[in-house]
Amino acid sequence: MAPRIDHYDWAGGREAMLRFGPDTGPLLVATLPLFEEANRTRTFTVTLLRALAARGIASVLPDVPGQGESLAPLTTLPRMAEALAAIPAERRPTYAIGIRSGALLDTAAPRIARWHFAPQTGDELARLLLRTWRAAGNSAPPPDPIEIAGNPIPQTLLASFGAAQPAPADRVVRLITDPAEADHKIDAAPLWRRSEPGNDLALVEILADDIAAWLTRCAA
Repeated sequence: MAPRIDHYDWAGGREAMLRFGPDTGPLLVATLPLFEEANRTRTFTVTLLRALAARGIASVLPDVPGQGESLAPLTTLPRMAEALAAIPAERRPTYAIGIRSGALLDTAAPRIARWHFAPQTGDELARLLLRTWRAAGNSAPPPDPIEIAGNPIPQTLLASFGAAQPAPADRVVRLITDPAEADHKIDAAPLWRRSEPGNDLALVEILADDIAAWLTRCAA
């Protein structure tokens, strides 16, 4: 089933989102990573949500302010969380999926439970962004804003990442190469480290099965 184009309204305006799966049953709100990792994982995430739709599980993939196709200016993590909290629950059980730094965004909504894949803390995100900037040949003190992979990021925003933490997750899945704690680890390559956007159909099926089983346990 092809995704449907939809939108949601919040205090700062209107944002686009893709809708997958049936109009009944549990609803998953999926959040992509921030900045360049969103480009590298979007195709994979869409494939994952289509695999969940084939299992009868509904989901939405929203743009957040200042990211993706959003016309809004780059904003703070609390404002992104405010926007995601405005997505209607549609009178059905609503859950969250966070991928990488996407786990930092959906923190304000009253989701029933959360599932995270390779989640990052805000400090890990900030350090990664600075490493990316320095790897591009920069050695002077970072300017304000600092431009990383085409994204101008104000120093105040970069500094604010340091204290940010993902919302508590009921299930955390990581790659086997990730030393951080997880409920389950998978042997696969990190899509977010590729130089170009990619996909991994085998990983999609593993994660879709894991999410479907997790939802069943949550509903029990």
